[in-house]
Amino acid sequence: MSKTLHIVGGGMAGSEAAWQAANAGLDVVIHEMRPKVETFAHHTGKLAEMVCSNSFRSDDSEQNAVGLLHWEMRQADSLIMAAADKHRLPAGGALAVDREPFSQHVTDTLRALPNVTVVDEEITDLPGEGHWLFTTGPLTSPALGEAIARETGADRLAFFDAMAPIVYAESIDMDVVWAQSRYDKGETEDERKAYLNCPMTKDQYEAFIDALLAADKTEFHEGETAGYFDGCLPIEVMAERGRETLRHGPMKPVGLTNAHKPEEKAYAVVQLRRDNALGTLFNMVGFQTKMKYGAQTEVFKMIPGLENASFARLGGIHRNTFMNSPTLLDDQMRLRTRPNVRFAGQVTGVEGYVESAAMGLLAARFAIAELSGDSLPPVPNTTAMGALVTHITGGAEAKTFQPMNVNFGLFPPVDLKGGRKNRPARYKAYTDRAKDDWRNWLAGSAVETA
Repeated sequence: MSKTLHIVGGGMAGSEAAWQAANAGLDVVIHEMRPKVETFAHHTGKLAEMVCSNSFRSDDSEQNAVGLLHWEMRQADSLIMAAADKHRLPAGGALAVDREPFSQHVTDTLRALPNVTVVDEEITDLPGEGHWLFTTGPLTSPALGEAIARETGADRLAFFDAMAPIVYAESIDMDVVWAQSRYDKGETEDERKAYLNCPMTKDQYEAFIDALLAADKTEFHEGETAGYFDGCLPIEVMAERGRETLRHGPMKPVGLTNAHKPEEKAYAVVQLRRDNALGTLFNMVGFQTKMKYGAQTEVFKMIPGLENASFARLGGIHRNTFMNSPTLLDDQMRLRTRPNVRFAGQVTGVEGYVESAAMGLLAARFAIAELSGDSLPPVPNTTAMGALVTHITGGAEAKTFQPMNVNFGLFPPVDLKGGRKNRPARYKAYTDRAKDDWRNWLAGSAVETA
């Protein structure tokens, strides 16, 4: 049996899968269509390019499900997590990375492996032979998307993801803006001051909402529908749901004290997070948008401290595609109708960099075992990895399947009483159980390929 694994797509999931498979002794071929075939969101041909936020979100492995997923990936020798840790930026309790050196690190590491080949080509069909893992993500090419639809007999599902603007630090008015992480989170001074905060009075907030609602928006193409993923709603869509929605979402003023005017409580706050190691770029947190470019500059310059802002990148919106995975994939992430083909990453309906990479890690380990004539025990659904793969391979309701971040709602409940007041203890019980079960699964799932 051939011990070559073909991976289509060199994003987070594909890069992690390639690392896992190559380290297990498989020959790996990464088929990446960039830079030969471009997408509107990517700017390079590098592997694991970050096209939206530079944050991997919370790194708290005791109280947060995504932080637990970070921990589980590190335990499994994840390349994506190693690169993120090496190129980490101050971000309070979050794990934010310097996107350019992060991507270069992953690219250089994989290209240096003697059993990894990177081929710049677009794959437009599902092969009938060999062992294949498709990790093409939400920007799956139209030709491949059509091939998947033909094979599965199902229409592709679509949602819209939006990129937040990035501001040049030198154009931010620091006489108005102050540096502070919410609730002063972080162990170092850099962490506790990882965010810049732009305060708004009630009148300023109301004027901002009026301008947001009135701004010109991007038109949808014929046949497209705005089925947004709720975790990444454009700010104008949130505003349309109620004038106070943003103030209780990305613009909430809690946990912050204005260093310039400590006695004044802001009615709303716009946060900016450092986007590179130099501190020259800041990302507008939670400000995904589908406003037209001209409207964006006008509306965002209404924010105190950003009146003279210069933007390195304005927000954008694009169509993302994902499969109805609970109906199409088996518990080994294989396509039921074509079991030599696996899928992983965002195209399967997980949302987020870390979740995508995690599913690439698991899919690779399933493939390693299969190519070795072995099989892995089921991943415990008490772990973050297991909760995610269970969700996309049958745990979710197929009729209402939507992209999902990892969260404790996907885990089997723990038997603790106390309601909301006992939440820290309950989350700690989730993570303690998960860590024990993940260690045991890793210890019992090792396979030899040589």
